[in-house]
Formats: sequence, C-alpha cells, structure tokens
Amino acid sequence: MDAPPVRWGVLGAGSIAASFADGVRSRTRGSITAVGSRQAAKAEAFTAAHAPGARAHGSYEELVTDDDVDVVYVATPHSHHLEHALLAVGAGKHVLVEKPLTRSVAESELLLDAAREAGVFCMEAMWTRFLPHVAALRAVIARGEIGQVRTVQAEFDVAFPYDPEHRLFAPGLAGGALLDLGVYPLAFAHDLLGMPEYVTVRGSLAPTGVDDHVGMLLEWAEGQQAVLHTSSRAAGPQAATIIGTQGRIELAQGFFTPTDFTVTRADGTRWTYESPRGEGKAYEAAEVARLIAAGAVESPRHTWRDTLEVMSLLDEARSQVGVVYPGE
Repeated sequence: MDAPPVRWGVLGAGSIAASFADGVRSRTRGSITAVGSRQAAKAEAFTAAHAPGARAHGSYEELVTDDDVDVVYVATPHSHHLEHALLAVGAGKHVLVEKPLTRSVAESELLLDAAREAGVFCMEAMWTRFLPHVAALRAVIARGEIGQVRTVQAEFDVAFPYDPEHRLFAPGLAGGALLDLGVYPLAFAHDLLGMPEYVTVRGSLAPTGVDDHVGMLLEWAEGQQAVLHTSSRAAGPQAATIIGTQGRIELAQGFFTPTDFTVTRADGTRWTYESPRGEGKAYEAAEVARLIAAGAVESPRHTWRDTLEVMSLLDEARSQVGVVYPGE
C-alpha cells in the first residue's frame, strides 16, 4: 500500500490474470482500468468478476491504446507473450509480462530491445522474487546463519490429466512443464547462486512432444549444486531446501508463493519465519508502480539480465530434453 497508484490494463482474461487483478485491487493503491480479450463477452465477464468499473475491450489493440492505462499486464499463453508485449510497447505503454517473459532468449532480447528503444518499463512477472519470505531468507543467508550455501533443492511437480488441447501439452502454445512450472525452481536457484557453469538435464516427453517430467542438475565453479525437478504428471510437495555449511532453510509447500520457512542450525537450534498471506502478485505490482514513478525501465531486484540468464537455462533444458516449438 506504500507504492504509488498506477492504472493497469490486463491483456488476457484467464485465471492468472484474475488472481493478479484481485491482488492489485485488494492489496495495492493501483486500479484495473481496462481489460482486453479477443472475445468482448469474456472481457465483460472478467471485469464484472475481478475489475468492476473497468472498461472491457474486445481486442488487444483497443486495450493498449486506452488512454487510461499506464501499464499493461500480459497474461496470455507463453507462445503469444512476445507479440502482445510488443503491441503494448509499440503503443508506448509500460509492460509486465507473465513468466517466462517469452519462449526463448532470442525472443526476450527482441522484446527488451524494443522496450529500451521506446524508453518504457518492462519486467518479467517473476513474482517470487518480491515476496516477503524470499527477502527474509536472503537476509538469513546474508547474515551467515547457515554458513555458505552449497546445495539448493527445489521442485514443482503437478499431476495434470493428459489433454493434447490443454495449453500445458500444446506445442503451439509453448506448452510443457519447464516453461510453465520449471521456471520457478530454476529462477529460485539462480536468485540464490547466480548463473551456473554446468547444466545437466534429463526428461521425458508427452505424446504431443512437449516435456512432461524433467530433472535438472546445475553446478557452479566453486562446487555448489542445485538439484531441481519439474513435472506435469507427478504430484509433488512443491517444496525447497537451501543447505549451507552451518545449517539449512526448509521452505514449506508452495515455496514460490507466500509461505513459511524453518531455519535449522548445525547446533540443532531452530526457528521459523511465518510469512504474511494473501495474493502474492500484489508485491510485484507494487514494485512496478514504484519503479515507473521513479522513471526506471527495469527492476534492480529482477533485472533484464536475470531474465535473460534464466531464459537461457530454460533454452538449454529444452534443448537437452528435445523440445522444439513450431517456428523455431
């Protein structure tokens, strides 16, 4: 609530867009002033449920040219992030794009170059980086409570019924566990340890040719490791553990959402951080509002370089598993 107000336009009217709109309205001073969908009726239904009073546009072009919109939140499938974000940037609008920013590093570079040239703010919506418990655990590490970090373990496994038409299994929509789920453990490890030197990935493919069960081992020059997993056909705890030379931090289920963690030191003493609850996407919305007000074009907490590095890890993981999207 300390962040300045900003007027949001929501591009896309799915469930992720709904949770974002709910978070903005309930937990920030920002407002949802417009919603855009390719179906006017869908935009109208969305505004009625999640953004009362907002204008409902039956096209994305109408949304990005709405004079009452300061920043556009792009919440369409991964396959269309580049197209829709460029539409907003071309209209001179600031933009927050759902993770991953695009399908690939090459596409991300195109978008960021366009944002740089237009002088508008652009950020990937990696909301985990702005959550209170992540700030708190980074402070624990900085204080040396668990010594030097040696291992990061994280997984995001969800069992979905196989449906070739579902976006998670559709190559044309840039489906697969890696881009939808695996980006979270990858970004988490990158946030704590930076860019690894070695990446080893093994996995399997769904009948449609997208990845559905993937294990990743990242290694750093000084010997640190990250053991990560993602799956669209296994039901996991979605937990994470950070292991140091003098203790560990264990994150409860849903490590990438507002959650608690427990610090266990080598001497056996323990304490628990209890995180504020509520819609976590409000924190990234507040970050965007502050930075736009300050005239910034990127976030120092989640920089363009951060996005490109994690995107390159996803590219490498897809390459090793054998996933190629149409048009690549």
